[in-house]
Amino acid sequence: MSFPLQGVRVLELGQIIAGTYGSQVLSDLGAEVIKVESPEGDLGRIPSVAPYKGVSTLFLTFNRNKKSVVINLKTAPGQALFHDLVKVSDVVIDNFRAGVLERLKVDYATLEAINPRIIHCSVTGFGTDGAYKDYPALDLIIQAISGYLSITGEPGRPPARVGIPLGDLCGGIFSCKAILAALYQRERTGRGCRIETSMFDGMLNLLSYMGTHYLNTGEVPSPQGSAHEFTVPWQAFQARDGYIVIATRQENFWHKLCAVLGKPGLATDPRFATNPKRLEHRAALIPLIEGILRTRTVAEWLERLRAAEVPAAPVNDLAGAFAEPPVAERGMIVEYDHPEVGRVRLPGNPIKMSGMAGTPSHPAPRLGEHTDAVLRELLKLPPERIAALRREGAIG
Repeated sequence: MSFPLQGVRVLELGQIIAGTYGSQVLSDLGAEVIKVESPEGDLGRIPSVAPYKGVSTLFLTFNRNKKSVVINLKTAPGQALFHDLVKVSDVVIDNFRAGVLERLKVDYATLEAINPRIIHCSVTGFGTDGAYKDYPALDLIIQAISGYLSITGEPGRPPARVGIPLGDLCGGIFSCKAILAALYQRERTGRGCRIETSMFDGMLNLLSYMGTHYLNTGEVPSPQGSAHEFTVPWQAFQARDGYIVIATRQENFWHKLCAVLGKPGLATDPRFATNPKRLEHRAALIPLIEGILRTRTVAEWLERLRAAEVPAAPVNDLAGAFAEPPVAERGMIVEYDHPEVGRVRLPGNPIKMSGMAGTPSHPAPRLGEHTDAVLRELLKLPPERIAALRREGAIG
């Protein structure tokens, strides 16, 4: 199989999610990712987090396709060893706190002097300088401080976080995009560069039009549940046996929905004839629609709504989501055999490219599993030198 990033080597100093997700995406595209861990290992290995057979599914997810090398960067021999790996690599990724890079001698100025083509990407919480540089950047902290808890959940209820670690994930999303751009730039210039992404910056960017609307109107949005601030009907409705979402962005969808509901007169009712009117009279309209939807099952309504080309979908749990036809059609479940827990099934790669067949899927590594092999194959170190480094505490 051919992959677009074959031949690209990434040294990952990242931990948990923000510093690991970006390189996991790069590995799906064919990059070789060498996870350089401390003797204690990535904090994402803690088995009490999303436990499965004594192993964290968090670690199983974000570290597939990677090799684990244990190097103690707090020792001079360990730092020298890492610098040797930098000479034969393309990218370094970290999510260390401010000041740690310099203390461990793995900052960009040091690495660039060793390899001018190196691309060094740091995923931070709030940047490497400024008032918040030392603030903790856990996902919940980032979701709260960037405004997401204020717009998520039901009106009048306590703040709710997005159900996935979006703050952490956006660090990986933007680091991956930046690294791909830097690799392209290096093809033209021959030189690497320093990249810094901030989880807080990324979350502000993902506010998208809501951020734009606030910045220009001063209107502070509030949580809407599944409803939309500017379009009605656009939300989840209770059917006889579950919930269904309906989204009528254009007026033609509104007319089709009324026909499916058996209430064509609603479409021309002066209170509901246009979206601005429906917004004004939302409190009267929504109970009317839901009263009708409660009379049939989700499956029955979906059949009718889809036949009429009204945008609608079931409110799936994860069992329903992974049972939807596109999952199998698009190869969105991958598997690997892990030496400790056996067969592991994971969400697949959403990026499909011509000439790229499938998704690489190799087990998340055991701590230090590839230390000897990487030092032997990449740095050509003889067994006696590797043994000496282990005695010195430089490797594990």
